[in-house]
Amino acid sequence: MKNTVTIKQLPDSMKPYEKCEQYGVSALSDVELLSAIIRSGTINVKSTDVIADILQSNEGAGLMNLHTMSLKELQEFNGIGRVKAIQLKCVAELTKRMARQTKNVGECFDHPLIVAEYYMEHMRNLDRENLVVVMLDSKSRRKSDVTVSVGSVNSSVASTREIFCQALKCGAVRIILLHNHPSGDSSPSKEDLYVTQKVKEAGELICIPMVDHIIIGDNNYYSMKEAGYL
Repeated sequence: MKNTVTIKQLPDSMKPYEKCEQYGVSALSDVELLSAIIRSGTINVKSTDVIADILQSNEGAGLMNLHTMSLKELQEFNGIGRVKAIQLKCVAELTKRMARQTKNVGECFDHPLIVAEYYMEHMRNLDRENLVVVMLDSKSRRKSDVTVSVGSVNSSVASTREIFCQALKCGAVRIILLHNHPSGDSSPSKEDLYVTQKVKEAGELICIPMVDHIIIGDNNYYSMKEAGYL
């Protein structure tokens, strides 16, 4: 049977808030950080045990569970209700957005690896295919990006018209197309190759070339440029 001592019953030096104040937030473990957010567990289960159970699930996937688990799955843990599940998902989303914002607008996207690394954490855990257009200036510096399509588990509907409407609206000189494969395998499908060719031809007609089409998998990527399709 688990120890039911609550955070309130811990010595001050072991409480997340007090420990943070005394030693800095970096001194807190993953469990302590999340416990400080959800604050309390239940009568029979303390918050640290609830968080530990979440982090240890899926073969100890740790914090990645917050990204991959749905609200419903989180609520299956004893002590996690609707509000706490939403809080945890909000924390997960904040970490993704913060990771992306460490990269500034204006970064030079002149190599597929740079682009893949920039978008990897944001896109590799998405459960639907997302098609993203990255807008570049004349020096291949990133201006912005737009998600133009969200599809099913294994496909996204690519509208060439929407892609270039967004590019023209942004004043892009060239574009990079990205989409993710929820399966984790970045190998291109026949549809991916067809879309690449279709968008390439359309871009050439209106003088906004597509310089790459990158597929994001789970810590792997596929570049149409590197593969010789562009």
